[in-house]
Amino acid sequence: MACLEAPQRLELRPVTCQPRGLQLPSWRLSLPRSPSCRSCTLVSRQLPICNAQSYADDLWVPAPQSPASVPSRLLAAEREEAKAVLSLFLRQKGLRSTLAARIVNKSDGFIEHLVSKLQIAYRSRYAEGRELSTPEIRDALIPYLEALSKEHGDSLVEVVENFPDPFSMEREALSSSMPFTPTSSNKQKAIARITTATSGGALPELVRYLLDLGMDHEEIKTIVRKFPAFAYYSVDRKIKPLVELLLELGVPKSSIPGIIKKRPQLCGISMSDNLKPMMVYLENIGVNKAQWSKVITRFPALLTYSRNKVETTVSFLTELGVSKKNIGKILTRCPHLMSYSVDDNLRPTAEYFRSIGADAASLIQKSPQAFGLNVEAKLKPITEFFLAREFSIEEIGIMANRFGIIHTLSLEENLLPKYEFFLTMEYPRCELVKFPQYFGYSLDQRIKPRYARMTGCGVRLILNQMLSVSDDRFEKILEKKKTGFEKTIISD
Repeated sequence: MACLEAPQRLELRPVTCQPRGLQLPSWRLSLPRSPSCRSCTLVSRQLPICNAQSYADDLWVPAPQSPASVPSRLLAAEREEAKAVLSLFLRQKGLRSTLAARIVNKSDGFIEHLVSKLQIAYRSRYAEGRELSTPEIRDALIPYLEALSKEHGDSLVEVVENFPDPFSMEREALSSSMPFTPTSSNKQKAIARITTATSGGALPELVRYLLDLGMDHEEIKTIVRKFPAFAYYSVDRKIKPLVELLLELGVPKSSIPGIIKKRPQLCGISMSDNLKPMMVYLENIGVNKAQWSKVITRFPALLTYSRNKVETTVSFLTELGVSKKNIGKILTRCPHLMSYSVDDNLRPTAEYFRSIGADAASLIQKSPQAFGLNVEAKLKPITEFFLAREFSIEEIGIMANRFGIIHTLSLEENLLPKYEFFLTMEYPRCELVKFPQYFGYSLDQRIKPRYARMTGCGVRLILNQMLSVSDDRFEKILEKKKTGFEKTIISD
């Protein structure tokens, strides 16, 4: 920076942050500046949580218009515009309007963050005192929200609601060791850290270790782009202990790179203070300790959630009527359930299934993945599909109880073509109510061939007999039916 006359010493100092109510960490990097320097300002940084440019790309940026010089009416208007853009974006991602509004209303920190991004993006406009138009605000915020969504996927709501600290355990683990310099973004520095050879020409220790583990350079770069803090993890204190634990649990060495790629934050969590106590807690509520290898491979994020979040979910399952033993079975088979919000996913879904006569407690054990689906966008259309074909609500509830995943199936690719073929088979509708598992079989590889074989033999089987048995058993049933039919004809 032109204003820096000589290298300055970086230091950490506590500060009180009050930029229009924006919640910031209690520590920021401080660099002494010349009293005459007015062209730069220090922007407080969060630890990197994503590869979207969610924070200023450089620690030093030209100062945006100060809050005091921006009319309060403009700030209020910007906040409302930012709320509207975020609400629209969440609805476009499949959230129902009431849920999107609830998230926006309790995410003041993130809204202030969006406003600060506007003030950085449109410095010149503020200098001129000109008000931003709605299209300008959307043009600035939508690409950023898309980048966040791509980065965090299903965790986007968690990031928004808990901004600026969505991954508190990881931040605590790194807060005392993350080095920063005021010359480039954390992502750029992190990439440089893993691509720059040592003075002796060797690759960095972290890179060498991960290559030996089975990763390649591009995979390592992808992890660091996603989670820059990973580049600063100590091999001996962070990476190796986790790898050794995974191996002890029975995770194949070949599967470990995939686990790290899915959830690099796992490497930064304290083994003694967080990770192992969480495993003990989960084992105490019934997670099969012999299945840890499969559980972690399927969903490594499970061990990165806070104790409070896990206990909240467990409490809801108990309230729903699921036994402690079965809670453990659910989490062993489908650990992804822990990523669902109780208020936004689990409770509304349970209430909806109850409204159609389904047993929510039984259903969450049979099909926990159904509880991560949007009620308005996914579950109701399935119910309406059957209602339009003269099935009663009671019959739909029975089908849901008998075939838990029926509400997770695709309308266009599964239910519609299979139902249309069902009509050609001339079975009564009650056959589907008795055996909704029909929709779980392949139309081309199971249903059509079995039906053709059955009709070719001149016999008639109920759906269950036709589809659920093995090929050998199916042929034996056909032969028996055919023989009995022939004997009947002869005796007549």
